[in-house]
Amino acid sequence: MGALHLEYTVAPDDFSRAGEVSGIVKRTLKDLGFPPAVVRRTAIAMYEAEINMVIHANGGKITADITPEEIMIVFADQGPGIPDIDLAMQEGWSTASEDIRDMGFGAGMGLPNIQKSTDYMDVQTTVGVGTTITIKIFVTQ
Repeated sequence: MGALHLEYTVAPDDFSRAGEVSGIVKRTLKDLGFPPAVVRRTAIAMYEAEINMVIHANGGKITADITPEEIMIVFADQGPGIPDIDLAMQEGWSTASEDIRDMGFGAGMGLPNIQKSTDYMDVQTTVGVGTTITIKIFVTQ
């Protein structure tokens, strides 16, 4: 397998399709024969980031670059940005509304779960401009 480049757009506030992109990438990785642990870690991180885009960021763009050695995914949005990354990294901290929480989202585990599931995570954010999260998962056979 050579390099595979995938791009997806995530719609804002579309909870009926939230998690769709992570499911597509999960199936793609399975079909390509990636180890189950790599598939699982990628799916968890992607789902959390994708849900965050739907809830907080007016949607955005997901770009995945997949090679036999690593999976790199970039989540870029033009949402409100994250005023305090350290606070956002604390388990249970969330800015989700009660309506979002009533739907079962917004538990404040998104960024912590992304970090736990990946080998590398970088968050670049500017309040009022948006956030870009880059993650990497290294493939060990």
